[in-house]
Amino acid sequence: MNKTPFEESQNSNDELMTEYDFDYQKAKPNRFAVRHEKQRLTVVVLDEDVAQVFTTPEAVNKALRALIEAMPQVIDE
Repeated sequence: MNKTPFEESQNSNDELMTEYDFDYQKAKPNRFAVRHEKQRLTVVVLDEDVAQVFTTPEAVNKALRALIEAMPQVIDE
């Protein structure tokens, strides 16, 4: 039976080959990662009639923030 390429190329020391050595000193931050831990995206599905009035995320956020300001504040004791 012929050997498969995987059997021939296995490293007997079970260590990474030199081409896989990674220099962490040259690493750069992931530009696509979230930079602030508190920044979080929450998706909410609006009813059709509401979505016709609030057509952008900014409009929804502005209305909800105004509602939050109008609500009575609860003070924890």
